[in-house]
Amino acid sequence: MAATVEIPLVGGSADGQHVTVELDPNDRPPLTHHHVGSGGLAEADIYELESIDAQAQQWCYRWRGPAV
Repeated sequence: MAATVEIPLVGGSADGQHVTVELDPNDRPPLTHHHVGSGGLAEADIYELESIDAQAQQWCYRWRGPAV
């Protein structure tokens, strides 16, 4: 089973929420997260991975804008 990590979302409509993602074979999370809004994919936001502390493997997903 793949390892998972909980990452906070910063900015946008999901600010303050957390998502649980699987780590890849190099123990890194996905580079982006698409947060689906209440209106479905039409209201999805794109969040991009940001390193807070690389040695401690701490990240956040920072809001970059709407997906559409």
